[in-house]
Amino acid sequence: MDLLKYHHRMTDHDALFDEAHRLTRMLVHVGEEAKADFAAAVAPFNIPVGVARAILLLDAPAPMRELAGRLVCDQSYITGIADKLEERGLVMRVPGEDRRIKLLALTSAGTELRDRIAGAVAQQAMVMLRLTDAERAQLGPLLTRLLDSVPPESRGTR
Repeated sequence: MDLLKYHHRMTDHDALFDEAHRLTRMLVHVGEEAKADFAAAVAPFNIPVGVARAILLLDAPAPMRELAGRLVCDQSYITGIADKLEERGLVMRVPGEDRRIKLLALTSAGTELRDRIAGAVAQQAMVMLRLTDAERAQLGPLLTRLLDSVPPESRGTR
């Protein structure tokens, strides 16, 4: 009898594990597809994906440390991105309120490029192409709920 209870209990756990594994695998696959969609959308602009992501996140002047946090990367990586953006005339380094901290601010050319990239990404994003307005309205809160317990600085690093 105990063996039967053990088997039944394991079956319940196995079913839960199978469901968790299936859903997690799907989420990972969706994330990989979203990254591929993004890369395809920015490819015509002849800029690396990391640079495109930085441009999209610079909606207001920001310290490099903050941009590194938003991109979930090391601050030294942002220095290289900032250098590339500055060389192309897309950003400039401006003093912040604390003059010791330089902010990255998009130039008019950078703002124009950001708008073009954002349009391309919006047109090619899987969530925009495959989901209805109502489905996207449902998906947003579900994803937010999944991410609520994950600190922003560790999202994408686990």
